[in-house]
Order: sequence, then structure tokens, then C-alpha cells
Amino acid sequence: MSVRLVRLLSVALFGACLSTVALAKTQHAANKPAQGSSSLVWRGDDATANAVMSEVSAAWTKAGHGRVELQPFNTASGIDAVSNGTADLAGSARPSDGSPQNARLTFTPVAWNGLVIITQASNPISNLTLKQVHDIYYGKIHNWSEVGGRNAPIDVYAVASPGDGIEYSLRSLLFGRGNQPVAAPRLYVNTRKLEEGIALNPNGLGVAMLAGISGNSKLKAIPINGRAATPANIANGSYPLFVPLYLVTNPAGPKAAQAQAFIDFLQTEPAKAALRRHDVLPYQDGMQLAAMDDARRSTILAEVGAHVNHIPRPGNAGERSQASLAAVNTVAAAQLRTTTGHASRPAEERQSGLDHVEGSVANVSVSSLGHARGSATTVNTAQTSGTAFRGVRADASQTTTQAGGKTYTVSRGDTLSLIAKRHAVEVAQLREWNHLKSDQIRLGQVLRVSNQ
Repeated sequence: MSVRLVRLLSVALFGACLSTVALAKTQHAANKPAQGSSSLVWRGDDATANAVMSEVSAAWTKAGHGRVELQPFNTASGIDAVSNGTADLAGSARPSDGSPQNARLTFTPVAWNGLVIITQASNPISNLTLKQVHDIYYGKIHNWSEVGGRNAPIDVYAVASPGDGIEYSLRSLLFGRGNQPVAAPRLYVNTRKLEEGIALNPNGLGVAMLAGISGNSKLKAIPINGRAATPANIANGSYPLFVPLYLVTNPAGPKAAQAQAFIDFLQTEPAKAALRRHDVLPYQDGMQLAAMDDARRSTILAEVGAHVNHIPRPGNAGERSQASLAAVNTVAAAQLRTTTGHASRPAEERQSGLDHVEGSVANVSVSSLGHARGSATTVNTAQTSGTAFRGVRADASQTTTQAGGKTYTVSRGDTLSLIAKRHAVEVAQLREWNHLKSDQIRLGQVLRVSNQ
């Protein structure tokens, strides 16, 4: 090989090495976030993930602010994560309840959407009144025929923790308090699993977010008081179950400034356009909804006949100012800007409330409102209003008293051991009183559950 050829090969190889180094630097620069930006972690309910975060976070990244890692699961897990520092932002379809556990957290309303009562698309029901929805959840209405549908049981589904934003907000509207136990024997770990369950059951009923079921042909939102849950009806307040969506932050968190910058980004036109594409109303565009909130709640409670001892109204501790919101100085906006955090569930709930919820659905019992976890509770027919909200029992509506003792009608999901536990008796006693040779029972079977 000539000396000239060797020199040419050396120059070519050196040039290739320089090109490789330059390409690597270019790729590294392309993958590196813009200066001053930082990756954020968001956790919360699936509905807020779909309604607010999925496309807005993409717009945030496209604008050069960095990446947002989305971890959708449920509201309580998101708020807990922001409280303990494992997430920077949480999504919630409910405000703070004023609980002192996480008073340092800030709940900022960023959008409006509608709570929707859903059923499988094949269900012929075409309307429910607020009173009917209240009575279904309260355990006073059990069959679709009672509300103009076919002769079939209403299978009510719920998310296991009432700290779930969607469940909490619906119960707050219908009962005046978010921790109201309801007659829902089927419990799911989050709204997405609830939606999947109802899509398989033509008799199912539950609550979801309009943005969460948009485009899902297997589900339908039932009109309420003759009003469909449409973006237009939510925007003008004629659909009664509208709610704010919140982002939750920790002002003392390591990325508090970046989290606040993301919230501020939601006020920009690219972010608002992303919200509208998901049938979500930007918060500033719905200030009239804030103004009518108190009157709307009072009207709903009067219509359903609920007697409320206390409607949680968070105090001003930790309240943040959104000076950039055009209507932030209105009294109504100030009332709705619920920023005193409560974030986490009680320790006993975190340890036991969801331990019995495996996969998508399970039964969880409730013994008192102090530890209410949104479980399968049914109202005593003799106690249907006022202070009787505190006397919710798991068996009452299926129990009657006859000569010779109480009887219980077996409902879907019952087992002999569950019935025994509800009535504080032994399984062996139920077998003896009902002449059972095994623990097998059938739907609609009437069992004797007491000896006197």
C-alpha cells in the first residue's frame, strides 16, 4: 500500500470519528430538556388524566418545558404521593375536605367537566331525575322498572374509597357530604375499572366523568332531569352535575416552582385548546358556574329531600392566589377556590380499605361513617332521611321482620358467611334455622336470620 493511500485512509477515518462525535452531541442536545426545565411526576385519577393531563402535558413538552410522567390510578393515591413527595402534581375531581392531615397542600381548580351517571349502551333507560339517582344510591330504588326501564335489578357500582374524586363529588352533591355510604355492592379500585365492569353488564350503573367516557361506544351517559351531559349544557349550567377539576401541589415540594409553572401553562391558549378537544371547559371560561355553585347545591339537596348537618367548606389556610385568572377577584370564585389540603386517607383506611379490593372488584364493609370507604351499604327502610344517614347498615333494605324472627332476601353477590356477619350470627345458626345442608344459597332466597 502506498504512502499516499495510507494518508488518505487516515484522513477519512479521522473525519468519520469527528462526524460520529458531532452526531452524538447533536442527539444528546436534542434529547436534553430545555435549560431551566425539569421532569415532573403527575399522579391521580384516570378521568383527570384523560381530561386534562394527556394532551396538555404533550403541549407542555412541545413548548420546551420538559417532560411530565403520568401515573394514573386514583385520586387518593395521587394526593398521598404529592403529600409525601413522590409526585409533584396530583389530579382530583374534588376539592379539599378541610382535613388537617395535609393542610400544606394546595388545590387549584383548572377546568370544569360533568359527572355522568353511566350504564351499558344497550340499556334502554333514557332519563333519570336527581331524586331517582339519590334514591338508587341510597338503597330505596332497586329495579330499573321503578325508573321507567325494564324489569331488572339495578347493579350499582362504585369506587372503593369515597376519597375518590368522582365518587366524593357526586355524594357531596346528592347527600351534602362526600363520605356518604351508598348501596353499591360492586366496588372497584378506580373509575377505569368501574367503566370496564359496567360495559359488560346491561344492568350496571355508576358514576364517571364525561371526558372519561367520551368516544366509548360501550357506555352511555344517562340524561339527568331531561338534560344531556354535553359541553354546552355543562358550560351554561343547565346540566346539574358539573364539577371543577383540580391540580394539587405541595408549596414546600422540591419542584414547587415547576409545578406552579405547569398550572400557569394551563391558562395559555395551547393548553385551553387541548382541554376543549376533550370536552373539558377551561376554568376561566366557566366562572359563571362558580357564581351559581351554592344555589345549585341547595337546589339539588331540596329536590332530593336530603337533610344535611354540614357541607364541608374548607377554610382559608393555605389558600393560594391565581392573580392571572381574569375573574379571580369575584366572591364566587373565592368561595370555590378550595385550597386547604387534606390529601391523604386515614392510616387505617390505607391499610385496610383497599386490602380487600383485588384486581377490579371486591366487597368492603363499613361499620361507621368515621371509617367509611364507600362500601356496599344499604339503607334501613325505616330510616331514610335526616340523622338516619348515620345509621346506614349493610343489610337493612333486604331484611324484614315476621312472626318467628327476621328474614333476609338473598341479593346478588351474597354468601352465607357475609349474611351471617351482617346479622351478627354464626353460619352454623343460619344453616340450622333454614335447614340448609351446605353453604349454597340462591338469588332471591328468603333466609331466616334471627331466632326471635
